[in-house]
Amino acid sequence: MVLTSVGVYVHIPFCERICPYCDFAVVARKSIDAIEEENYVAALLAELEIRAPQFELHHLDTIYFGGGTPSLLRPDLIGRIIESLCSKFGGKPREITLEVNPSTLEIGRLPYFIGAGVNRLSIGVQSFDDLVLKRLGRAHRFSDVEDIIPKARAAGFQNLSLDLIFGAPGQTYESLERDLQLLIEHAPEHVSAYSLTVEKGTPFSKADARGQLLLPAEEESLAMLDLVWGRLVEVGYNHYELSNFAKPGFYSLHNRRYWFRKPVLGLGMGACSFDPKSRKAPYGARPENPRDLASYLDSRLACEDVILSADEAAREAVFLALRTSRGLSIQGFIDEFGQGPEEFFGETSRRLVEAGVLNVGSGEVWSLTPKGRRVADSVFLELL
Repeated sequence: MVLTSVGVYVHIPFCERICPYCDFAVVARKSIDAIEEENYVAALLAELEIRAPQFELHHLDTIYFGGGTPSLLRPDLIGRIIESLCSKFGGKPREITLEVNPSTLEIGRLPYFIGAGVNRLSIGVQSFDDLVLKRLGRAHRFSDVEDIIPKARAAGFQNLSLDLIFGAPGQTYESLERDLQLLIEHAPEHVSAYSLTVEKGTPFSKADARGQLLLPAEEESLAMLDLVWGRLVEVGYNHYELSNFAKPGFYSLHNRRYWFRKPVLGLGMGACSFDPKSRKAPYGARPENPRDLASYLDSRLACEDVILSADEAAREAVFLALRTSRGLSIQGFIDEFGQGPEEFFGETSRRLVEAGVLNVGSGEVWSLTPKGRRVADSVFLELL
């Protein structure tokens, strides 16, 4: 019998502080009480026992610890989760990623995370500029960034991803140029570079509504976008997804699962799964766990089981694939939905082609044009 693969996302919600732009499912903790973290891990493993049968005959390919700040969890507990996942699904994952922030506590734990089985770090640098970091509400400073990267290398990590935010309050084109130069000097294998998005309900959103959030003008934001994309490609990174760049052989295996709609089991508070197709859900399901800690601990599986319709799945398939440099396979779309994307989207697709933002090429792949990549959010609104 042919086995398919599964990736597991493990959400650890604890954060030293909640950044004013963050809308993730997080809880603020200066430090995590030992009993609280043990209880949370016990809840994760209990959820695993109940949810794993839906991924029967799937071998474990990737694990991603996100948050929150998952590196605030003790390394032995990270190791316990990894061991439980490997035991449940069998096999050794190709990639086990842990998100970390530059802090003294987390830097000291790096060798122990290696010992627990982690082989890839995603470091929340965001900026190398102390003023930008302060305005973003980050707890670390430039000196912490300069400390954690060489120590991660010394601990044995050979696969580092650095996060970068641009378009931040008070940020200038020149300060972003300095950020990029410093990032490139550290030579990470992977870079995730995000234009700041003001999410509803966050402190940034409220400040923006009051006219107190001094963001770069649209023209300058686009110039920053061009700078980031152009500079990283220039020095050898493959721009394989709108916000992600990698050296050859270092694409994020776990994140690619989402873009190509491969099965992902999400565990923990606020986690979302990409359940495989079934009789009940012929186009897949997207269960979501409660976003507050008490509800998750009390009712672990009281998740909203969103079963996708053919229409929802088709739009999701196009939106996610168009984010990537590979684009959308037209034949794959036909095989799944019984018609081509041009038939499905009709006039919308013709309008996007005429606007110069969508490329239908030779009839094999749909992709965004260079112009379309710069205004991707507007294109996706049309398609969704």
